[in-house]
Amino acid sequence: MFKVRNIHTVLRTITSHRNKNNFRNFVTHSPRQACNFIINYKFHQNGRESDTKNRRTHKIQSFALMGLLGVTLAYCDNRLASKEKKLLRAAQFGVVDELNFLIKDNVNVNIRHQLGWTPLMVAAVNNQYEAVRLLLEAGADPNLGEEFVSAKRTARDKGLHPIEALMMREEEFSGSLSNKASFRGFTALHYAVLINSFKIVKLLVEKGANPVIENEAGHIPLMYAKEGDLKTYLQEETTKHTAPLIYREKLTQRLHQLKKIKEVEERRRFPLEERLKKHIVGQEGAITIVAATIRRKENGWGDDDHPLVFLFLGSSGIGKTELAKQLASYMHKDKAQAFIRLDMSEYQEKHEVAKLIGAPPGYIGHDEGGQLTSRLRQCPNAVVLFDEVDKAHPDVLTVLLQLFDEGRLTDGHGKTIECKDAIFVMTSNLASDEIAQHGLNLRQEIEILRAKRLKTKQKDEDISDNITVSRKFKDEVVKPILKRHFKRDEFLGRINEIVYFLPFSRNELLQLVGKEMAIWAQRAKEKHKIDLNWDRSVESALADGYDVHYGARSIKYEVERRVVNQLAAAHESGFIGKGSTVMITTVWPENTASPEIKLRVRSSGSNNFVDVEQNKFSIKNLSSLFGY
Repeated sequence: MFKVRNIHTVLRTITSHRNKNNFRNFVTHSPRQACNFIINYKFHQNGRESDTKNRRTHKIQSFALMGLLGVTLAYCDNRLASKEKKLLRAAQFGVVDELNFLIKDNVNVNIRHQLGWTPLMVAAVNNQYEAVRLLLEAGADPNLGEEFVSAKRTARDKGLHPIEALMMREEEFSGSLSNKASFRGFTALHYAVLINSFKIVKLLVEKGANPVIENEAGHIPLMYAKEGDLKTYLQEETTKHTAPLIYREKLTQRLHQLKKIKEVEERRRFPLEERLKKHIVGQEGAITIVAATIRRKENGWGDDDHPLVFLFLGSSGIGKTELAKQLASYMHKDKAQAFIRLDMSEYQEKHEVAKLIGAPPGYIGHDEGGQLTSRLRQCPNAVVLFDEVDKAHPDVLTVLLQLFDEGRLTDGHGKTIECKDAIFVMTSNLASDEIAQHGLNLRQEIEILRAKRLKTKQKDEDISDNITVSRKFKDEVVKPILKRHFKRDEFLGRINEIVYFLPFSRNELLQLVGKEMAIWAQRAKEKHKIDLNWDRSVESALADGYDVHYGARSIKYEVERRVVNQLAAAHESGFIGKGSTVMITTVWPENTASPEIKLRVRSSGSNNFVDVEQNKFSIKNLSSLFGY
């Protein structure tokens, strides 16, 4: 049984012979003709032998060789049958007439061999100047990169045997190159420099070859040049191409500097505090602390070795999550992937740490990656919100401690994500009752400071240090609760700022009601073409529904219960419809401690408002409403 290496040996013997051109001629013939050639050639070599036994032996060997080469040449004949492959062979051996014929036949001059090289590369590496010139004139791209890596790796990628890939590389490209080196990214210019052909190098550069293109190893052609005229020429050409790149880099740096200057000027004109207050009601103390910390980071006065870490404390619905969202929007211009929110109630079990950073090798979900690591890899400077961090398992806190302390995280694949520029925000309801009970005193303090600001026309940053929770309350009430729960001082020690969110004042509650009513007025106009109006007494009545434990959510639910329910019922019964105007008012029934909210409706084309009695949508009222 003949082995592949025997095929390789036979082909090498024939193609290295002085009559190898005869072999090239019969490659396109039938296997039978090719084998007859080998037999005749073999007998001719042994014609001087008179010994019959030796002749018989050579005849047997020749017939065996005939069978072997019949299969081999049939394979070669099929492999080189296409015009594109003929082009590659013509470029390799510099067959100018064949090249001209194929080019005129509109064969693609940038076609790739199945292992990754182009006709221009094979012509350059074989020092075929005329072939290189013809291919360039026909439109061959001199800046295409080689896809061949090594025989072993390329064979694996292409589904071939490594020896087969090696044979194809040596016979159809070049046998003078190392079979262990990687050639991925090599251009025709790289190969021309390797063979030290000054003539081809100059031709390639004149026809547009870029001398600063790097291969996979990061090397430009100049790095492979030998001392002499070729290297001097390449140095000059490389300098010519590098100068514009340096200019572009300087221009990019200048544009970046101008952008930073513009951002600084914008922050001066429109401070972060003002941006946040457009979206968040109240919480002036929290906004001031966060804005001051971010300002420190933005202006280069922060710790570059550690990320910023906040802990937001306060009741539910008080604005903790919203502040984190608005912070991400400010930092990253509403870039969606720059805000990462993780509900830590989903990480209450020990094994769920894998969900955060990814499962280790051999476990289910290893290929999927972690919920945190995969998203941090996409945006390493994101704003990350760990919602309700007090519910997470202690092992999760260990991972977070590494993240906060080192500014990096290792995923289940062993890859490290650097995220020292990220901002981490944790929220918790720990000590929320204590903060709520202490809120009255804190609110009074804020009201005093607000009055002082209005009186003296001071800016927020001028009095930011004064708008704080008392140190005594922090040390004697809040910190013991945090230590009891987290049970590790080093975790609390990595938090840059513990931010306290206070219960809303009366004025802030009225603002919340006004915003919620404005939202419903917009919906009524867009969905039903109904105008919605109300007086201030309605806002005051709805503000009374505030629950300190549920924050702004309690206001939202109060508006839905007392206003939206009536609107929906009136709409269903036909009291209000397209073109209607609804006035929401309050009345004080006798012997009641709180006012009732009523609807008054004016239909389209009418000048008078009609009272709508709740739960009494009768046909009589409906008829009088529309003038029947």
